Amino acid sequence: MLRYIAKRLLHTIPTLFVIATATFFMLRAAPGGPFDAEKNVTPEIKKALEAHYGMNKPLFQQYLDYLRQLAHGDLGPSFKYPNRTVNELIADCFPVSLELGCYGLAFALAVGLTAGIIAAIKPNTFSDYAPMSLSMAGICVPTFVLGPVLALTFGLGLHWFNTSGWDFPRDRVLPAVTLGFYYAAYIARLTRAGMIEALSHDCIRTARAKGASLPRILFRHALKPALQPVISFLGPAAAGIVTGSLVVETIFQIPGLARFFVTAAFNRDYTLVLGAVLFYATFVCAFNLIVDVVQVFMNPRLRFE
Repeated sequence: MLRYIAKRLLHTIPTLFVIATATFFMLRAAPGGPFDAEKNVTPEIKKALEAHYGMNKPLFQQYLDYLRQLAHGDLGPSFKYPNRTVNELIADCFPVSLELGCYGLAFALAVGLTAGIIAAIKPNTFSDYAPMSLSMAGICVPTFVLGPVLALTFGLGLHWFNTSGWDFPRDRVLPAVTLGFYYAAYIARLTRAGMIEALSHDCIRTARAKGASLPRILFRHALKPALQPVISFLGPAAAGIVTGSLVVETIFQIPGLARFFVTAAFNRDYTLVLGAVLFYATFVCAFNLIVDVVQVFMNPRLRFE
């Protein structure tokens, strides 16, 4: 296992290098600069700012300087927040995005697994058609549509939950549902398919013949093999939930990293955009590695190869 993890980590380094290189040159190729939107800035002051941040050097020299800083774990200073570094901004804001992502993933797992199990118990009946129809609606409705609808209905209409902020438990319900509903739909369909296949195995027939109860059959014998496709999906799902909070944090005014990322993109804050992209990429690679390790432990037929 340790050799497998070491190999995966070594493969992550060139991946992050390619991401950093592509992001660096795409940002520089975009029109505008971090100081173009400043008001009442004379050409002399603008040149002084560029010299302070090393932007007056040749492009390739800037690239080498950034890689040198990156090798030491320094993501550089923010152009729009001069008193703060990118490391500080990520450390302050990412916990909010991570908390939102955990709530969204918990909602997706709770609703998706429950709906999938209910649908698999009696396939091709109303108890199957109802949750699967709802899951299809969850796949079709985008986040930027579901969020305002939930805020208008349960926030402004019924006043059950708050529609903005991140201070009280009521603030977290609507963003978590908006973020996790799409993935709950996929988990429900994967759970249904896996559970139906698991219930058709000979060992399940033997358990039924011995008089085992339905809950025992479902949760002791069928659930573990049925969860294999769900666990495989959790890697990209967790990555999508964390990075997909861009829209949700904007809709519900949540002070997470995603809002800083969007603002940095508009302001051409090169270092903050690069730092956020690399941080998200590292998080996704780490979570995919965790999912792969869990899969091997849950399925003895798999090996760390």
